[in-house]
Amino acid sequence: MKSKGIFFCLLCCLASCYYDSEEDLYPSSDCNTTNVSFLNDIQPILANSCLSCHNALSTIGGGVILEGHEAILRYANDASLVGSVKHNSGYSAMPQSASKLDDCKISKIEAWVQAGSPNN
Repeated sequence: MKSKGIFFCLLCCLASCYYDSEEDLYPSSDCNTTNVSFLNDIQPILANSCLSCHNALSTIGGGVILEGHEAILRYANDASLVGSVKHNSGYSAMPQSASKLDDCKISKIEAWVQAGSPNN
C-alpha cells in the first residue's frame, strides 16, 4: 500500500512538470525601451529567436540573414523586421512556426528601429 502512495506522489509531481520560460510564466511590466542598444538588447533577441534559421549557413531562412548590424539594417530600414515580429499583415510572421516574441522584445526592436537602428 505504501508503494502505491509513493508512486501516486511521483506521478503527480511528474505530471505537473512542463517547460515554459520564466518570462512567459512571470511577465515583467518593467520593459525599458529608452536607450535601446544594438549590442545589449537587439543582438541577443535576434540571436536567441532568429539566428537558428536566419544565418549565413542556413538554407531554411529564405535568404534573410540577420547576422551583424549591416545585414540587419536592411530589414530595419524596409520595415520588414518590425512588420514580421509584430505579425503585421503583408509580412511573414516571425518566428515562423513558433510563438510570437513577447511584447517587451517587440517594443525594444521597434524602439531601436525608430531611433534610426544605431550600431551601439
